[in-house]
Amino acid sequence: MSTTRPYSPGDRGPEPSGASGASEGDAPTGAVPTGGATAVPAAPSGSRQIRRLSFDGESGVVPLARDFTRQALYAWGWLPAATADQRAAAEDVLLVVSELVTNACLHAEGPDQMEITCDNKVIRIEVSDRGTGQPAPRTPHRAGRPGGHGMFIVQRLCLDWGVVRAPGVTGKRVWAELGAPA
Repeated sequence: MSTTRPYSPGDRGPEPSGASGASEGDAPTGAVPTGGATAVPAAPSGSRQIRRLSFDGESGVVPLARDFTRQALYAWGWLPAATADQRAAAEDVLLVVSELVTNACLHAEGPDQMEITCDNKVIRIEVSDRGTGQPAPRTPHRAGRPGGHGMFIVQRLCLDWGVVRAPGVTGKRVWAELGAPA
């Protein structure tokens, strides 16, 4: 698990321009903005799908992020889950979303935007904020004590995670990737 590498191995580079919610290569026709969210119909299997949620002016951002993610998981076929493994994978995605958005609320003046990208093998979650801190699992991890478990949970559930900072720009994007259910 990495906290220093800005992108995970095999990252496909920058997003195509105008991809706010569309699948890679699709025009954003039929997009329906809802509560700061950009959503489009699910794309054909095998293509990369992207959804973005803006938190500007929103309250209750953690449940909002979970609901937005749950809708994406339904659209992408992760839900309803046919097996216990598929159900667990979807719940892991929802838990990681909760942890990343909660950390932005507690330690970084709140989240600005969340982006979820999905292909057939990996789902990537990115939460941007204006904070200057560096997220890291608390060491030593004390399982019996309340609080301080967020990034430890992310580290344990994800294939990889890290932080991206743009030079000269305040804030960061915290990203995490989880594998698709078998």
